[in-house]
Amino acid sequence: MKFLTKLTPVAATLFLSLGALSAQAEEVKDPLSISGFVDMSYYSSDLDGADPSMGLDQAEIDLAYDFGNKLSVNVDIEYQSSDANADGVDLEQAYMTYAYTDNISVKAGRFLSYSGFEAEEPTGLYQYSGTGYAKYFYGYYQQGVSGMYSADKFAVAVSVVNSLAGPQDFNADSPAIETMFAFMPTEAITLKAFYSMDETATGQDIDMINLWGSYAAGPLTIGLEYNMADNTAGDDTEASGYLAMVNYAFTDKVGLTLRYNAWEVENSLTGAATEESSGITISPSYVVNDNLLMVFEYRMDSNEGTAGADANSFAVEALVTF
Repeated sequence: MKFLTKLTPVAATLFLSLGALSAQAEEVKDPLSISGFVDMSYYSSDLDGADPSMGLDQAEIDLAYDFGNKLSVNVDIEYQSSDANADGVDLEQAYMTYAYTDNISVKAGRFLSYSGFEAEEPTGLYQYSGTGYAKYFYGYYQQGVSGMYSADKFAVAVSVVNSLAGPQDFNADSPAIETMFAFMPTEAITLKAFYSMDETATGQDIDMINLWGSYAAGPLTIGLEYNMADNTAGDDTEASGYLAMVNYAFTDKVGLTLRYNAWEVENSLTGAATEESSGITISPSYVVNDNLLMVFEYRMDSNEGTAGADANSFAVEALVTF
């Protein structure tokens, strides 16, 4: 997905024992793997009229099957609750991947965009919350075909999809395109650039540029991201946004994330800002065991326009991975 995981490696893959022993009593590798997570939280905000919430946010089971002939299939099934009247089980991803060589692969189906520093899933975040600007600058779950070439120091990918953010869009009359270039000069440094093109419902072009870099060595991880977009917030709009994040693991149990993010959406015809937002996030974390991670977050947001009012929030997250 975004090729990021929480700094503390809490996720583990559970392999089902479907293999058999050969006549020489050698173990056969199981082609089926199952992984997933359960995400629960308590959240409180000082916005007027906002009541605290507590409960199950999300649960997911990810299935992967390797046919052993360069072909594999991934299926992710998700339960997610956004409010009392909008929860249920969804097919999040379902795609097949064919590896022509060790360097070249193609996948087709419903899959998550490569773009964006911050991951879509809670298992890929360094804190409880995302910035909130992904809807303007990142692709989302998509339907289409994606090809990738990867080597030791760089990777290139091109995706042709029905929509950059339309997992239920089957109309292929005007496909969207997402391109990625990644450069990894050292084991600690990753640099990625994305350029994506789509079209609004009224026929206007959508353009998105996403640039990010990370440094991860020992207990320290640093992430920087800059974004630009036209028309993703509606017709005749321009948007820009950025983040800076530092994560430090004091021990193999205790970590701390500090993040600053900001974005602005303005009318490209008048130049007037319709939305401005910035936020500071402080998020300690504690590893209870290999499968349970506790994340604590205090966030201060300054909002104008359609972004809403200023708010301070507090959250406690329990994330179980398997």
